[in-house]
Amino acid sequence: MTTRRRELALVAGTGLTTALIFLLVRHSLVDDAYITLGYARNLAQHLHWGLIPHQVANTATSPLNVVLLAVATAAIRIVTGSADAVWAAGVVSVGLAMLMAWCWTRVARGLRLPFAAAVLGVALVLANPFLLSAFGLEVLLAPALLVAMLAAALERRAGWFGVAAGLTLLARLDLAVFVPLIAVATPARRAGWRKLLATAAAVAGPWFVFSWIYFGSAVPDTLVIRTLQRDIWGKWDFFNGPVMYATGAAGRPNAVALAFAPAVLGLATLVGWSVLRRSSRWGASDAVRRLGPAAGLGAGGVAYYLALSAIRPGPYHWYYVPPAAALSIFLAIALGTWLTEERARPGRDALAPVLALGVAALLAVGSAARDVKQGVPWRSPVFSTNFATASDYARVGRALRTRVGGATVGSYGEIGTLAYYCRCEIVDVYSHRGEAVQLIKHELDTASPVVKPVLELNYEWLDRDEKPPRLGYALGYRHGPGSGADVWQVHSRWTGAGHVRLIRLRSSPVAPIPELGATTSDRPRSSWRCPPDSSARRRPSPCATAAR
Repeated sequence: MTTRRRELALVAGTGLTTALIFLLVRHSLVDDAYITLGYARNLAQHLHWGLIPHQVANTATSPLNVVLLAVATAAIRIVTGSADAVWAAGVVSVGLAMLMAWCWTRVARGLRLPFAAAVLGVALVLANPFLLSAFGLEVLLAPALLVAMLAAALERRAGWFGVAAGLTLLARLDLAVFVPLIAVATPARRAGWRKLLATAAAVAGPWFVFSWIYFGSAVPDTLVIRTLQRDIWGKWDFFNGPVMYATGAAGRPNAVALAFAPAVLGLATLVGWSVLRRSSRWGASDAVRRLGPAAGLGAGGVAYYLALSAIRPGPYHWYYVPPAAALSIFLAIALGTWLTEERARPGRDALAPVLALGVAALLAVGSAARDVKQGVPWRSPVFSTNFATASDYARVGRALRTRVGGATVGSYGEIGTLAYYCRCEIVDVYSHRGEAVQLIKHELDTASPVVKPVLELNYEWLDRDEKPPRLGYALGYRHGPGSGADVWQVHSRWTGAGHVRLIRLRSSPVAPIPELGATTSDRPRSSWRCPPDSSARRRPSPCATAAR
């Protein structure tokens, strides 16, 4: 088979595999994925930026992912008459995976890698259980853009590198850590900084300026929300989160080991490359020196993990995808380079690199086997900290639509799936700016002297007079079975059996702000309680679970 045909086979095979993966996981999307899908559907149908139909919000962490999903949703609506953002997630995921595979072919050409290295790099990313457990979020967008940046760096295309860098900032702002590390590790980029920066600014700048003026913040409100949610996880944070997912009654130790093993091997390989690159005893070959941009990508994965560990957000499982993907990609590139080098030396046995590639391939196969073991199709993700499965929340959301009409409903902390299927006014900090503004004002009041000027500049255009809405209903969650009117049984592996209750509020209280640890003055605090053990769970609950 010619090189061209193998590359086409890789791209097409990646697309087909991703389509099958989507069919495997589409019934098990996590709640945060539905937040993104809600934004996308509203944008596709009404050119409205928000989670719920009538409230503008700024809690979409990945604007680029929302726009891509919205375009796909609009196209599906034209063809089928239904604005189904879930199927749009499948379409976008297939396209992004194929883009990643195509960029891999460029990387393989630039570094003269064997075809097996490109296949391995794609497989290690796609089979990762953390990635599959976060479908619908930007977990495929991030690695696709990282490989695109790497390909542009290797081909010495400063302009295209800037385009990929700008799109990366729109995919997730915290991915910015990768851009300078790949650029600095690319000798040709050092002479093209002006073009790179100008292009990146032209791509990403307009959105951030628009967001700064229109939403009152250049960055999503989730930056503040996640910061104030640090303590709800108890002893767990991003740094030690993998231990949380591996231990306890709901732990998945084998899945965690398979998800992180390629990254750990990639880290060891990165250290080995760094020693070899600087060693005068062994002397680095030209092929080893050419790995600079790929090493910059791997170093970006390390820097990303260290940066988030310092910031200490909660251990949301999709946060682990960028560093795991970056180090896995570097591992595949390094092993492919090793094999190419050994084959090029007369009389040398290439058995060692072949065996190393085989071990890495077995890790990908093991991850795929673990993914399939979860069920066909999945009813719940391998990793999730939600109170209920997606199907449970979908059932509750559809029922709520007929119960509440146009009334405003307070959420207890998990809103994405309920809002998507209810299509009603469910509010919390993720859907209503009035609640988010209270958090932002609290953060401004308590910020350090160093951070406060930066926050004040970012929120210069913010309407600080927005207030939380008045509620007609509230949703409550409690562990264990429940009974009575407007009660729905739910279950998740993380929290076990529970029930959701719809509570009618006669006094129409103002929506609570749970992250502040207090409530508004015209609503008695004693009438509200958080779910049991919420301090060790995903989010606190702002609603009453005891009111009857």
